[in-house]
Amino acid sequence: MDRQSIDLDWERQRAWVEIDRAALRHNVRQIQALLAPATKIMAVVKADAYGHGAIEVARTLVAAGVEWLAVATVPEGIELRSAGIVAPILVFGAIDTEIQIRAIVQWDLQPTIYTIAQATIISKTIAQLVPSTPLKVHLKLDTGMSRLGANWQEAVAVYREVDSLPLMAIDSLYSHLATADDLDPTVMELQIDRFERASAAIKAAGYTLPILHLANSAGILVGKRLHYQLVRPGLILYGLYPAPQFESAIDLRPVLSVKARITQVRDITAGTGVSYGYRFIADRDCQIAVAEIGYADGVPRRLTDRMQAIVRGQLVPQIGTITMDRMMLDVTQIPDLQVGEVVTILGADGTSQIGADDWAKELGTISWEILCGFKPRLPRISTN
Repeated sequence: MDRQSIDLDWERQRAWVEIDRAALRHNVRQIQALLAPATKIMAVVKADAYGHGAIEVARTLVAAGVEWLAVATVPEGIELRSAGIVAPILVFGAIDTEIQIRAIVQWDLQPTIYTIAQATIISKTIAQLVPSTPLKVHLKLDTGMSRLGANWQEAVAVYREVDSLPLMAIDSLYSHLATADDLDPTVMELQIDRFERASAAIKAAGYTLPILHLANSAGILVGKRLHYQLVRPGLILYGLYPAPQFESAIDLRPVLSVKARITQVRDITAGTGVSYGYRFIADRDCQIAVAEIGYADGVPRRLTDRMQAIVRGQLVPQIGTITMDRMMLDVTQIPDLQVGEVVTILGADGTSQIGADDWAKELGTISWEILCGFKPRLPRISTN
């Protein structure tokens, strides 16, 4: 039996990630309902679509009416093109080497421009290619993120220089919000003001403004004034809220679930230690189950004795140190549990649910990091 046939026979997998395409389509419809008819969606599918599987997610999004896609790196864009996806793809990350630029042109990707020097390198490299056609580029301004981007106060000068370069066509002007998910709007309002002042200055200099975009997931939910001609949803596509105050603004459904199979069930007596270091010692007779998933799959080891799983719709505690490939659960309350039964590690079963936000809160991090943490050895299985 070859590797492919093993992967396809997911019913026998020890653990996997399930992707609910119906939930993804639902979330797209919810976002579309918030937008003006002329505003388009640029779906952020970087980092393997936040751990969901970029190719299948991108296909589903495009079929649902999403017009643009965005990735962080050139290889991420190439992966989508190699899968036959033809939607426009913006690359957020730094592009400044000849091999990157040639790949951008070859695979019909669109780069982010953030300095005149970088734009000049791109223009010169394109000129060496045959045939040479204008490349659509996107000028990014730093309005307060203090990350990648041209200084917003120099927007006119940078725009003029990039526009004057041969074989370059500025398709959009954009920036990124640093605090749109905060209750205090002060910094966000400052960034909005800077972005609008910069775009107004470019227009006053005699240029026809290209596509404008500023809103990330939180920015979309703040209100229509941030939507411009394009919005860039990320987290909300995958069914999670960027902050609690947005939960009433949109109805989202989590797209990702993580499941594993039970490979052993055993009884232990009071005083028995479980797993490395005996961080858990049973204070009573109990029954434990071994679930075939561990920190090598993306379950943080720091969740040891701090997480639950769902078995037959009931929440059960994880016990003992989470190991590389498996974890133990206290299943005393589940009668006649059998080897091969499915455990929900993240997701819903019956009326019980465990979300990425629950893990993030326990670990003092954010749900984005949880989603991106599930490793490639967990097959992504699409449903619905």
